Amino acid sequence: MQFWWENQNYNDFDDFLSRLSSSRRKSIKRERRDVNSKISIKTIIGDEINENHMDKLYEFICDTYARKWGNGTPYLTREFFSNILQNMRDKIVLFFAYKNETPIAGAINFIGDDVLYGRQWGCIEDIDFLHFELCYYQAIEFAIKHKIKRVEAGTQGQHKLARGYLPNTVYSAHFIANQGFKNAIADFLKRETKAIDMHIQELKETQSPFKSMPED
Repeated sequence: MQFWWENQNYNDFDDFLSRLSSSRRKSIKRERRDVNSKISIKTIIGDEINENHMDKLYEFICDTYARKWGNGTPYLTREFFSNILQNMRDKIVLFFAYKNETPIAGAINFIGDDVLYGRQWGCIEDIDFLHFELCYYQAIEFAIKHKIKRVEAGTQGQHKLARGYLPNTVYSAHFIANQGFKNAIADFLKRETKAIDMHIQELKETQSPFKSMPED
């Protein structure tokens, strides 16, 4: 299960907010107002992106990784960011947060076919609601502006639900060589699929932030 934001042909962010319940709309406005009083945000795309941006992004990710897990290094290397800059620059979207003109946080997204994929973020200073702004709200604004149909903000995070990202089933493909093990997994997945479908339906019915469910 992942949480996705679907673009219902919104005109702008306020149009999206107008579809939410009053309490959620006020909460999001308050979050954005609070964080944007402390920082400024810049969207950096395509040819605007350079190695200095990647240096900073990697610094943000390393710092956040270290504070979250305490040791080790991120599984994505600094070389990885240079490689994607060289080979898929036109698919990259960065959202950078600045405090007194100094970059303090960043999020990297990738443009697919009608989908914006949010994948990594990091910061060197903790600011309330900064994660929501960079990873969720900026992605929504970018998708609306560029008429992108959906934002997939990665796995986990039921807190995304309150910010307009609804639960959806996702799939992966695996080959299981051992027939007995394969049968056991298949049996489990039959029951797991039903449980996930029921959980998604319950979330949509009881925790959707929308006044009414958007059309599929």
